[in-house]
Amino acid sequence: MLNGIFDSHAHYDSEDFDPDREELIDSFAAQGVVAVLNASSDIPSSRASMALTERYPFFWCGVGVHPHEAAEVDGDYIDQIEQMCAQPKVVAIGEIGLDYHYDFSPRPIQRRVFERQMKLAQQLGKPVIIHSREATEDTLEILQKFPSVTGVVHCFSGSAETAEVLLKLGYYIGFTGVVTFNNAKKVARAAQVVPLDRLLLETDCPYMAPVPLRGKRCESPMIVYTAEKLAQIKGVDAQQLVDAARENTCRLFGISL
Repeated sequence: MLNGIFDSHAHYDSEDFDPDREELIDSFAAQGVVAVLNASSDIPSSRASMALTERYPFFWCGVGVHPHEAAEVDGDYIDQIEQMCAQPKVVAIGEIGLDYHYDFSPRPIQRRVFERQMKLAQQLGKPVIIHSREATEDTLEILQKFPSVTGVVHCFSGSAETAEVLLKLGYYIGFTGVVTFNNAKKVARAAQVVPLDRLLLETDCPYMAPVPLRGKRCESPMIVYTAEKLAQIKGVDAQQLVDAARENTCRLFGISL
């Protein structure tokens, strides 16, 4: 069994976990999961993420507005995020970014809300959790406007070339169960160029369950399959990879375990 797993991106406030959330989370320690960072998508989910950190000592969270929800923000959303960032277990702003696959919010609004939250991260010295889907060019353009901000591009699905650009900008790269999929050759090539000290492990649960559990509700203990696949790609021991990813997550978000 792999030990010391830090799931750097989860959504345990999702209604998918309503039937058994407490029982599931209570089982983590016995399955090698020592820490979880819960990401948020809007103001209500940010508050729900904060509530999880209050209930569970091994939870931390990010707060912010996802591009899907960008069109729904109230006028004072930045003030609310800033107030939440004062809490010690709020360690990041996110997840934020651009999603041109679904376009649930108009692209100009997505860009405006993303850039405003990047500016707040710069002001507060907080790392960011970036969502970027089919929006690489615009995402990079906005990230480059804020050279003092760092963070992670989560659920990375881009090319090795894009990964190298992000690494030069100081970002970490988060990998989900997608890397285990048969059609994930591009992601595997990207993983090859990401140094062991810049790689994060994540589930993005309840989504992205890895092979051989694809299609099931994803949960943090399933991260072992992602870790084993990445270890194979990197040519290292799986426990070594888990340890490195945990240390990277703690370093990026200023967490002491």
